[in-house]
Amino acid sequence: MVCAALTILALLLAAVLLGTGTLTLGPAELWAALSSDQAEPTAQRILYRIRLPRVLTAMLVGAALGLAGALFQSIARNPLGSPDIIGFTTGSASGAIVQIILFDAGPLATALAAVVAGLITAFLVMGLSRGRGSQGLVLVGIGVGATLSGLNNLLLVSANLDQAMFAQMWLAGSLNTRTWDHVLPALLGLALALPVALFHSRRASLLEMGEATAGALGVIPARTRRVLVLAAVALTAIATASAGPIAFIALAAPQLARRLARPAGLALLPAALMGALLLMLADLLSQRFAAFAHLPIGLVAGVMGGTYLLWFLLRRGNY
Repeated sequence: MVCAALTILALLLAAVLLGTGTLTLGPAELWAALSSDQAEPTAQRILYRIRLPRVLTAMLVGAALGLAGALFQSIARNPLGSPDIIGFTTGSASGAIVQIILFDAGPLATALAAVVAGLITAFLVMGLSRGRGSQGLVLVGIGVGATLSGLNNLLLVSANLDQAMFAQMWLAGSLNTRTWDHVLPALLGLALALPVALFHSRRASLLEMGEATAGALGVIPARTRRVLVLAAVALTAIATASAGPIAFIALAAPQLARRLARPAGLALLPAALMGALLLMLADLLSQRFAAFAHLPIGLVAGVMGGTYLLWFLLRRGNY
């Protein structure tokens, strides 16, 4: 029921986004542009070339981040175990900044560098935190993320003005000028990682009970954790490559989904749907506020997620 409700809300929000812009499309005009060859050509061109790729990118990136956050929080057994806090998102951003500033690379090379750097950061954090438990994973990830953030700032200071501006725009996270070339990689990555995550979801639930208990029930902890981390890192890297580093979606979406669905195990599908819903909501807010200030979607998502994090910590009362 929760998945169905989140799907309906996501589709309604997608319809609102498709009709929002300089050329406003009502429900009838939107349906005609999507379904009829006799629709007004300008509306169809705007819809298929600009708005539909943007909305689909938002849905796929949000779903990937929500799913990655659910996996990381399960692996770390910590509600703060999201890729942006552990440092994997910062690692992906470091690869992109190196390509932009040192090699003056284009969008494709930047996206590939973000994926590769995210994977390298994941292996580094996992290696340094081996044998330190879930808390050690979070702490090591925070330290690696802080180090990479300092490196990113150093590269930005040393770059020329044009490169620094382009890198800053990328770091802010954006869905502007997204095309079908951004939709297809995100769709492929989600399609490959989702079945792996769902297949290992029961084993991940058993791992939350402790390695000894999971091992007694037939789970190989090291192998399961390695597969889940690789799937989560791949999802994070692909999302970062498609829209830049988007903060807090991976943190908030799984927790909100778990509160709604209250599952016995991992709420993977609700987390993915909640992530898509939150990112589309952030996109809608950024467009609504465009008349007052240009707000990148990453900034809006950060404000939403930061507010949620403060509420979460104050509600727990033991931070």
